[in-house]
Amino acid sequence: MPPDPSLVRIDGPWAHRDVSANGIRLHVAEAGHGPMVLLLHGFGQFWWTWRHQLTALADAGYHVVAADLRGYGDSDKPPRGYDAWTLAGDVAGLVRALGERQAHLVGHAWGGLLAWTAAALHPRIVASVSVLGGAHPLALRTAIAHTGFRRKRSNQTRALGHLFRFQVPMTPERWLTEDDAANVEALLRAWAGPRWTSTPDFDTSAAMFRQAMQIPGVAHSALEYYRWAFRAQFRGEGRRFVNAVGTRVEAPVLQIHGSADPCILTSTAQASAPWRGPHSAFEELPGIGHFPHLEAPDETTKTLTSFLAKP
Repeated sequence: MPPDPSLVRIDGPWAHRDVSANGIRLHVAEAGHGPMVLLLHGFGQFWWTWRHQLTALADAGYHVVAADLRGYGDSDKPPRGYDAWTLAGDVAGLVRALGERQAHLVGHAWGGLLAWTAAALHPRIVASVSVLGGAHPLALRTAIAHTGFRRKRSNQTRALGHLFRFQVPMTPERWLTEDDAANVEALLRAWAGPRWTSTPDFDTSAAMFRQAMQIPGVAHSALEYYRWAFRAQFRGEGRRFVNAVGTRVEAPVLQIHGSADPCILTSTAQASAPWRGPHSAFEELPGIGHFPHLEAPDETTKTLTSFLAKP
């Protein structure tokens, strides 16, 4: 039997609840009181990926909310709405539905793209943006366009080869879920730095992400993010999106990036500088791969806390 979505409601020093935002139901885990920090996970994960930051930031005096994005975990999995416009609307709607005027957005990979997009499309609800293992959408687009599939040591297109493999129908869904979602663990291991993959924490994370990927509808929803991103390049909505996010955001931006990230190359992350708002910062973590929040949770949390505390 496939796992029930409620399995992601893991007990801990946080509370679970459902929030209606942008026309769907989103599941969140939250803790603490104070200014709001909204945590947005990346591909193949769910809210629990932020377990270290959720409690630490709450202890530092923030109202911390970790969400299951549209299509993931115990959130709704509608057949549509995986375009960047709608997903950014989910983020803005969630902030308002939680009764806040603004929030600090912290996103990993896809979550970072959404945080940056929300800051461009809904600037009034964004106090700051923190991006882990990610880049601005246009920096990523430019890097892919310029490198193509040429055999270069630093080639963003080859680094994101899975984006192109995920475009075909049905086969990627089967690939993600076969053998109890073993390929989710394979991707996690391939994208992480070697220091973390030999720890029990990696084994625990891999087991949880594999289980969550097998929830009905999650694999298809997760892949739809990639499919919209690719197909929009050839449609009018893609050109409109480029124009909409093409200006520098008003909010300060923190980028935390692992020097060993094989997915989003350091050069691509650094090329996001033109779109960072005032008082922004870039922090590189030596030897860390694509998951700073999991591979180096203490260092990542310390950097986040210091950035968020600045006026």
